[in-house]
Amino acid sequence: MTAASLLPVPVSIITGVLTGALIGLMLCWFFRSVHLRDSIKVLILMSAAFLLLEAETQLKAILPFSALLAVMAMGIAIYSRYLVLAQRLSQKFSRLWVGAEMMLFVLVGAVVNPAYLFKAGGPLMLLILMALLCRMAAVAVCLIKTPLTRKERLFCMIAYCPKATVQAAIGAVPLSLGLACGELVLSAAVMAILITAPLGALGIDLTYRRWLKKAEPLPAEAES
Repeated sequence: MTAASLLPVPVSIITGVLTGALIGLMLCWFFRSVHLRDSIKVLILMSAAFLLLEAETQLKAILPFSALLAVMAMGIAIYSRYLVLAQRLSQKFSRLWVGAEMMLFVLVGAVVNPAYLFKAGGPLMLLILMALLCRMAAVAVCLIKTPLTRKERLFCMIAYCPKATVQAAIGAVPLSLGLACGELVLSAAVMAILITAPLGALGIDLTYRRWLKKAEPLPAEAES
């Protein structure tokens, strides 16, 4: 593996983030200028996300581009520049996610091989637990100079443990591409869901009432 072969990785990160942020800022300006129902705004955002996914495929041979990072950057830009809209759209997407979530996890469960999962269970479980410890340590480091209390920092470390959505969404990709590691990657993704999702949810449910305080409501922003 040479430096030239690794060059597309940082290029795809940079182009994805910049493209997504630019589109997010343009959408903020458009939504402030043109009055639309929130349902129409959701459709526009979803259309933009699908176009970014197709752009990644079409530009693969010309310019490395990460559609996933672009979509994330687009959402971050909207959240940072138009908070009230972001909160309203988040509620809309939450309702859409109810059905999409069921479909996603059912499809993942349908392709996983239980025999292979149990066969590789021990090493995968150890790997996932070590990765969780490293992740919690990284969260603790990121929160060193924040105003959060000790209990709030511990809660953040616990809240970052559950892993399910991304694992379910991309865990089967190597298998669909016919890669030799496909079964192993899918098994690791499913194992991560089975371990981290219930443990994280239980930890959050047992600690949030005692360790967190309700924040003051943000002042409402007038609609443009």
